[in-house]
Amino acid sequence: MAVPKRKTSRARTRHRKAQWLRARRPHIATCPRCKEPREPHTVCPSCGTYRGRQVLSEE
Repeated sequence: MAVPKRKTSRARTRHRKAQWLRARRPHIATCPRCKEPREPHTVCPSCGTYRGRQVLSEE
């Protein structure tokens, strides 16, 4: 197993951890069928289509 040669400084550790804590805006895509905003690579919650196919039944 690899062992670090030197102790990681507090500044370097906190700088690395700060990248995970930074809040990122969620990506928003528009549905090609109903033009409603949705998350990419997911089924559209309003019309139920994914990649041009009807996946969920409309209610």
